[in-house]
Amino acid sequence: MAETVLSTNLPELKLVNRGKVRDIYDLGADGLLIVATDRISAFDSILPTGIPDKGRVLTALSLFWFEFTKGLIPNHFVTADLRAMGHGLAKFRAQLAGRSMQVARCEILPIECVVRGYLAGSGWKEYQASGTVCGVKLPAGLKSGSKLPEPIFTPATKAALGHDENVSFERAAEVIGRESAEAIRAASLAVYRAAADYALSRGVIIADTKFEFGVRDGRITLADEVLTPDSSRFWPAAGHTPGAAQASFDKQFVRDYLESCGWNKEPPAPPLPDDVVARTREKYLEAYRLLTGKQKLPR
Repeated sequence: MAETVLSTNLPELKLVNRGKVRDIYDLGADGLLIVATDRISAFDSILPTGIPDKGRVLTALSLFWFEFTKGLIPNHFVTADLRAMGHGLAKFRAQLAGRSMQVARCEILPIECVVRGYLAGSGWKEYQASGTVCGVKLPAGLKSGSKLPEPIFTPATKAALGHDENVSFERAAEVIGRESAEAIRAASLAVYRAAADYALSRGVIIADTKFEFGVRDGRITLADEVLTPDSSRFWPAAGHTPGAAQASFDKQFVRDYLESCGWNKEPPAPPLPDDVVARTREKYLEAYRLLTGKQKLPR
């Protein structure tokens, strides 16, 4: 099993942000370096145990989708080649290989762009109570896991800590301007539809996902990670049954363990046992193999 990278240390570069999963460094005029570590979070806490290869899966899938969607929307990706990045990064190969990308700077819009194609999670809870998801009225009689008549755009405001807050489209338009809100809604739905159709042909349902957009040179630009198990619900198409629990390609094993171990969901989170780590790693790798058709991760 690959070595787990929980944190990076690049002393010659300025660390801009260390998030739940990604470490972001300043490359000056060359943009930013985004490094996907093997950290994993659940219930708003970063766990002390990482998932080997997780960061490589997130990076490889994002690069796959950036290439897949570049005809629909510009993106911020520049290169994943450490030698091409310069800044002496090649000597940090052990930390960075396969999990890093140089990206152009964007003015990130403060709206999470969530697209839902199936009824799940908080959307299912709201639907049970009111027949709506984020205020969007849906037909009666849907079940947990049901496919929606059409994908819906359900924006959220970004929270520095804790959960993002679902907002109406009108509220999103107030925050970033109507023209930008309409542009990111159209882009989100177009990317989701194209990706969901492709994924289904590979045996994977994209139940929902979230995108991040910025503005670069006056153009709406797709940024951050794209259509990964961290930002999306991926379900196996085989055996998908509305009303039943759905198998998934994500950190459900981690959530299930944390729900069962007696943790009160207040930091610090407990370490994960080896079997939960191994099963979670395999789910991430399986999603990568199915969606890309490749057996091995770039290194």
